[in-house]
Parts: sequence; C-alpha cells; structure tokens
Amino acid sequence: MHIPRKSAVIVGVLLLLAIAAWALTRPAKTKLAASTAIPVRVVSVSEQDIPRFVSGIGSVLSLHSVIIRPQIDGILTQLLVKEGQLVKAGDLLATIDDRSIRASLDQARAQLGESQAQLQVAQVNLKRYKELSVDDGVSKQTYDQQQALVNQLKATAQGNQAAIDSAQVQLSYTQIRSPVTGRVGIRTVDEGNFLRMSDTQGLFSVTQIDPIAVEFSLPQQMLPTLQGLIAAQHPADVNAYMGANTDGQTGDLLGEGRLSLIDNQISATTGTIRAKAEFSNTAQKLWPGQLVTIKIQTALDKNALVVPPTVVQRGLDSHFVYRVNGDKVDIVPVQVVYQDSDLNIVKGVQAGDVLVSDGQSRLKAGAQVEVLKQPPQVIQTANAQVQP
Repeated sequence: MHIPRKSAVIVGVLLLLAIAAWALTRPAKTKLAASTAIPVRVVSVSEQDIPRFVSGIGSVLSLHSVIIRPQIDGILTQLLVKEGQLVKAGDLLATIDDRSIRASLDQARAQLGESQAQLQVAQVNLKRYKELSVDDGVSKQTYDQQQALVNQLKATAQGNQAAIDSAQVQLSYTQIRSPVTGRVGIRTVDEGNFLRMSDTQGLFSVTQIDPIAVEFSLPQQMLPTLQGLIAAQHPADVNAYMGANTDGQTGDLLGEGRLSLIDNQISATTGTIRAKAEFSNTAQKLWPGQLVTIKIQTALDKNALVVPPTVVQRGLDSHFVYRVNGDKVDIVPVQVVYQDSDLNIVKGVQAGDVLVSDGQSRLKAGAQVEVLKQPPQVIQTANAQVQP
C-alpha cells in the first residue's frame, strides 16, 4: 500500500517526539525515586549523672557592719586608721580629748579617799563605844548614833566608788576601738572636729568582708526543697556568679558557699521566700551590696537518659521523639522528666538509641531518612549541667 509522503513525514515527527519524551522522562523518574529519603541529623541517647540546680538573683551582705559613732561629746584628737584599711576587733581607731573626764576621775578618787578615811575613824570609835556600852560607859543612844555614822560613811564611799566607775567608763569612750574585724569605710570627719553623741552620720563604718553572706529570694514552691537541704547532714552547696551573660549562662564564679538559713515567713506580696548562704571570702571577690547570680544544687539524677532539647517534639497530648530504625524512623512517646535550655531528661527510650535532632518537620512514622554524616554544629550532651 502506498503511503502519502506528507503522512510519512508526520508519522516520523511524532515518532521522534515520542522517543525524546521517553528519554527525558526516564532520568526524572530515577531522580525522583532517589530523593524520597529525607536528610536528617541524629544524636544518641546518653546516660549520665545529672545534677539539678535552681538559680536566682542575690545581694551580698556583710555578716557584721558597724557605723562608728562617738559615745561622748568631745574633740576628735586622733584618727589612727586609714580609709580602706583592714582592722581587727579591739584595734584602736580614734581618740577623743579626755582631759575633762580624767579630771573628774581624779576628783572622784579624792572624794573616795576622804570618805574611806572618815569611815575608818568612825569604825574605830564604833568599836570603842561597843566595848564601853557593856559597862554602861556610854549611852546606848551614843552607840546607835555612831553606828548610823558608820553606815552613812559606807554609803558615801560606795557613791564615790560608783562615781569613779562612771568616770572610768566615760574615759574608755575617749578611745574608740573596732567592735568587729573588717574593712574601714570612707570617713566623714577629720581630726579637730567636735563630735556629739547625737551625730547620726558617724565617723566611718567598719564592715566585715570575710566571711560574707548572700541573701536571695526563690519562689515559695521551693520551700520544701530548701527545708530538705537545710535538714541534710551536709549543707547544700551554693555558688555565686558575676551576673549572667547574654546567652543565659552564668558569669565568672565569685565564691562557693553553704546554705545557712531560710527566712521565717513567705512574702505575701511577691510569693517568694528569702534565704541566706554564707561564703568564705578570702579573695574578697564578693563585696557588700553587690548583685550576683546564685546556683544551688537541689538534686542529682543518677543514670539519667539525656538528649538535646531539639530532639523532643511536642504533640497534642504528649511529647515524642523520632527514633531511627534502619533507614526509617519510628515515633516514640516519651516523658520529659526535666528540661532546660541545655538538655532534657527523658523516659521512654533506651541509652544508645539514635534519635533525630534536626529535620523533623518533614518526618512521619515510617518515613525513609538519610543520616547526614556531618555532625551538627551544636549538639553536646556530655558534661552538660542542668540550669533552670
């Protein structure tokens, strides 16, 4: 049968188009089949002993801080310490003019001597009158009068002794001694100034630096935990840090102390409970009035199953993770025991299980995955510490 030339050309063109379409579509199908595996990053569940911490903001307080004030009126004659100097309890800090008080003390002593001499004579006469009264050598009235004179002179001597004691106390006030061991603050008066007991400003302060305390507040829900820590055989460790970094991590460690007390009431306004920790401060890194971040270890989870926070996904009713099983993933429900910005403690998986840490948005149960060999930039569970 003879086929027209025009029809033959059309058939040839269609055949070529069919062959070209087949050649183009076959690689595309192969490429599509290869791309069904979803790339993910993974991490293994680790088993560690993880300490739990609670943190808060605290204020550094001196255990003893005293404002040095005069206890008598007088001229400040000497300042024996410098600003910022470390002093011990009992050290002489300053002196006040004592000439008037010494004169009063000398006068009181002289009056005591006079009273004692008169008393001695009166007692000798009383003894003689007593012997004469036996034979009616003196009347009973004379004897009784002598006895009264002796009692009067005794009272006068006691009064003179009290005046001496008072003058000695006043004299001791002219020497101002440090009541505590600490550091001298900035002084407000100079030598030669007239001091009054009514002055509220004082000369300067002496503040104890070592040991030192930090007072802080925690939510009232922490009260049972704090009570347990206080009642423990060994007081809980408390660390103080220099504020907090922008990434939420603690700053430089300033001191390591011990929890010492809990306040006797909860603040009804803020719902917080105040507590105090005591620190050894030999290096003097902690300073009164300084704001610090404190961390208290409240518990230790032994053999805890730890994963990075990016592993745990939130479902409608519970948490779950994607566990790699061969080249596919399973959905495993988990219970989050504890979580923070660094790691999560979970139950429902086993140590060594391989879990998806990145790329979960495209996953579903039974999805085929391709594990990327390059490790994620930041997935570290070893040596991590729980921080609230």
